[in-house]
Amino acid sequence: MFLFAPIPWYSWVAWFVVLAALIGLNEVTRRWKWAGLGFFVLLPVLLTLFVWPITAGPDSSTGTWFHWVKVYSALAGCLGFMAIRYWPKLSGNKWVLIFPAAILAINIAEACIRDFQVGAMGANGMVDGVFMLSGPWNYMNGVAGLINLITICGWFGIVVSSDRSKDMIWPDMLWFWIIPYDLWNFAYVYNCVGDHSFYAGAALLISCTIPAFFIKKGAWLQHRAHTLALWMMFTMAVPTFATSSMFAVESSHNPVALFTVSAIALVSNVALLIYQGYVIITRRLNPLRDELYTHLSGYQQVRAANVAAELPAADEVALAR
Repeated sequence: MFLFAPIPWYSWVAWFVVLAALIGLNEVTRRWKWAGLGFFVLLPVLLTLFVWPITAGPDSSTGTWFHWVKVYSALAGCLGFMAIRYWPKLSGNKWVLIFPAAILAINIAEACIRDFQVGAMGANGMVDGVFMLSGPWNYMNGVAGLINLITICGWFGIVVSSDRSKDMIWPDMLWFWIIPYDLWNFAYVYNCVGDHSFYAGAALLISCTIPAFFIKKGAWLQHRAHTLALWMMFTMAVPTFATSSMFAVESSHNPVALFTVSAIALVSNVALLIYQGYVIITRRLNPLRDELYTHLSGYQQVRAANVAAELPAADEVALAR
């Protein structure tokens, strides 16, 4: 195969189990606060004390600085988003709304640094327990990630949904930003931990994109933080699952495949940058202050579904008075 070695049927079954588990656990942790606290506070404390020092040590494929930083930054995002969702004083403070954009930017920057680092290694073999092949694709995708980072916009428009789940809704984060992010992030995983990318690339990214498009629109970043934290906790506890278990699927380590996925990621993010620049110029907007896509139906639908829902309740209070 072009991207991967031949994939047996039981690995496909495992892939769909991982996908379903991530989507399902994301639904549980976003709908019930107690579940979020259990998975993102209690469980990481137990894993940090009793599991990860053994399973994610220096000889493990998940024992690098990147994996440790990634799991804690993902957990910080989950907890920060929960604070915004459940503490009205925070969600009403415009400056606090910089936090979601900042934690997203930090996560993207971490991956870009790693892509550039792998590119500079000149690697062609096992590094940190993972097969790596350095090349121009690392630099291409690092640039794609930086473009994705600078096109983050509209964080001052973040709201908390008025339904029972109290999701963190970011109306300006529409499909034409999410898809380039997915393409860039898959290319990053494929470049830097290629033998993990069947699960940590494809399944993980799809697990947050499906709910963002079909279950709870506008909450992509929340979905992303939850599924990423869940996956990182699992893979640091069971690092052999994606690399040496019977379900593991190796990358093809094909230079053409590496170049192709990074080229697609770069092109998609350049297109995003051009479109965003066009919107900023023609609508005379400030990307550090303004929401950019308020004129689009996708934005308007997300905003209406999560903000206008508060109006009936307000009307009932007025009538009661």
